Amino acid sequence: MTWQSPIAPGISWYQASVGERPAYAVLDGSRHVDVAVIGGGFTGLQAAYHLAKAGVSVTLIDGARFGDGASGRNGGQIGTGQRWTPEEMEAKYGYEAAKRLFDMAEDAKRHLHAFAAEHGIDIDYHPGQMNVAHKPGHEKEYRDEVEIAATRYNYPHMRFMDTVETAERVGSKRFHCGLFDSGTGHIHPLKLVTGVAKAAQAAGASLHELTRAKSIERVGGKIVVETERGSITADRVLIATNAYIDGLEPVTSAHVMPIGSFIGATAPLTDFPNIIPGGESIADSRFVVRYFRKTKDNRLLFGGREAYTKDDPGDISIHIRRQICELYPELEKIDITHAWGGFVGITLPRQPFVREVMPGVTSIGGYSGHGVMLSNYCGKLYADEILGAKTDLDGLRALKIPAFPGGPRFRSPLLFLALTWYALRDRF
Repeated sequence: MTWQSPIAPGISWYQASVGERPAYAVLDGSRHVDVAVIGGGFTGLQAAYHLAKAGVSVTLIDGARFGDGASGRNGGQIGTGQRWTPEEMEAKYGYEAAKRLFDMAEDAKRHLHAFAAEHGIDIDYHPGQMNVAHKPGHEKEYRDEVEIAATRYNYPHMRFMDTVETAERVGSKRFHCGLFDSGTGHIHPLKLVTGVAKAAQAAGASLHELTRAKSIERVGGKIVVETERGSITADRVLIATNAYIDGLEPVTSAHVMPIGSFIGATAPLTDFPNIIPGGESIADSRFVVRYFRKTKDNRLLFGGREAYTKDDPGDISIHIRRQICELYPELEKIDITHAWGGFVGITLPRQPFVREVMPGVTSIGGYSGHGVMLSNYCGKLYADEILGAKTDLDGLRALKIPAFPGGPRFRSPLLFLALTWYALRDRF
């Protein structure tokens, strides 16, 4: 029987391609542990693995199945650096902080690959990523980014692409120029989620799906996480719910907002060899980014539609097909075999949120569409801090992440208005 996630619409191509996933029992009863983790995506599972491996008792719960959130349903693109470009980070925080955060992101890449190799997880990695300009006027910016990355950030893997090369590599003439990044690529994220969960359980972590946290409170010097069928009493708690915080913890929910993001996968591109002939991943220059790539079995996987409310998205494939045909009109009649969605956690400046939201309770999320590598690494860094190490999480804590304006009642409609404005700007 095909699992239909209770928290996200559609059956993803990822889910269809991995078959039946391992199931983890619902938490039934109460227990005492060193660390409780709420959220079974990359951040939570990596934290649970590294803590358990070091002998720390840890219980992890998730309200759905592992991978039902953004970690298992995203575009699979790894990216380079933070969501902001190095020069944007430098202008805001200074060179030293920007360089530290850039280097952290490179460490995150290395950690992802090393973890997959160590545990024998086939993540379908394919190298190469392109960032392409959907409007003219980006050439100087892109050329400058190549030079800055190489000379100031010790990253020689980017190069500029002119209009002709961009069209050849993308297989579409809709873009004006681009950046080619040979130092990153794309993966099958649900294979990684499944592999990290298996590793965490093997290391001794207690993992539980379909177990929703109802409340978190301090009781007698401990932290108690209540669930529907039991409780976890712990010395420390990690909130790693990202977009799915709902009303569980008010500080996180004020700073991390859910945005619906939707993806479609076509039938294999057997008759269209000129579409992304090198198999790289691609993201465009829109504020509402369109991101696409080919899968291992030669499908076009295309994401780009965003929604700023939790209303039923309707037929996802209609909107995805429209965007695909803007770039590739020859695919007008190709089958969209899978169409799915989910929620991405964003912050107001679109930078990660790392904060102690109450004594002993740390919240990490808000990766804003740049989380495949960062979320895995942040889970590891959280575990390292629990074990007494000083880590690069301090660099993320120093980022200025304001709450969304408007309070619980008005922040969603205000966000809708603001992001709709940016979406309209992308069209002109």
